[in-house]
Amino acid sequence: MAKGDKGRTSAVLDRMLTLEVVRVTERAAVAAARLRGRGDEKAADQAAVDAMRRELNRLPIKGTVVIGEGERDEAPMLYIGEAVGTGEGPKVDIALDPLEGTTICAKNLPNSLAVLALSEGGGLLNAPDVYMDKIAIGPGYPPGLVDLDASPAENIAALAKAKGVPVGEITACIMDRTRHEALIEAVRATGAAIRLIGDGDVAGVIHTTDPDETGIDIYIGIGGAPEGVLAAAALRCIGGQMQGRLILDTEEKRARAKRMGVLEPNKKYDLTEMASGDVFFAATGVTDGNFLDGVAFKRDRIETHTVVMRSSTGTVRFIKSTHLDFSKFEND
Repeated sequence: MAKGDKGRTSAVLDRMLTLEVVRVTERAAVAAARLRGRGDEKAADQAAVDAMRRELNRLPIKGTVVIGEGERDEAPMLYIGEAVGTGEGPKVDIALDPLEGTTICAKNLPNSLAVLALSEGGGLLNAPDVYMDKIAIGPGYPPGLVDLDASPAENIAALAKAKGVPVGEITACIMDRTRHEALIEAVRATGAAIRLIGDGDVAGVIHTTDPDETGIDIYIGIGGAPEGVLAAAALRCIGGQMQGRLILDTEEKRARAKRMGVLEPNKKYDLTEMASGDVFFAATGVTDGNFLDGVAFKRDRIETHTVVMRSSTGTVRFIKSTHLDFSKFEND
């Protein structure tokens, strides 16, 4: 990217820290929240996708979806490789999950989000829709404190020592999946506590950044690779450490990854390899959670709660919005 192009990109990202980008996740969150607790995951997800795509196409960018709803033959919109924005402005890579935690939303459980990350071109790992092995902790620790290749006992002991607390005061967040049975047993054997979550590992990773509020010190386990990149984008802005490794356990997955530019199938990615350069992350709560309040429908207004972060400035803004004009959401 030429120097002038990079400057124009930064200028657009500066403007995006206004309500323009907040509206993207707000619209998706409100659309999904209308179907909160209705038990229909597909309908809630589709509503969020439709709303997010409409708002993205109003932004003054040449955006390319690098993390989206799937590959083109699997997703009719917001697919990997789809162009979004007005087509006027700099090239921007986009990672998104219009409804992070579809099951959570359908059951009206905590921590469902509408999520969006943007970077300068090439800043986000173009990961296929496969599983990723992940480990993450929040800010304030020595670099390299935890490692994906270390045992759970080693990582938890190192974290407890750095935090200055007994191992019994550490809490690990792990997705409640059969594949994690051995991991859960190993963590419990250390004496540490576990917070099991059914879905929503982007929120799970972000929760490590504020353990005093969320009660979560470390995230460990296997989840979606797209969610891993989104979580890495958030940590690049808010601080923390993260590593991830794609699980490419079939020839078909390895071939897909290669087509997307992944040349080292066993590579262990660190935080800056998953999200580099000037990164912007935004999320709006769909359901109430530890980090954000969910959408509130009042008789005369809609209330939303959004966080907007930027890596180059280290800025984290929480925005509570009151929407009095319901017509803005009529198509959602």
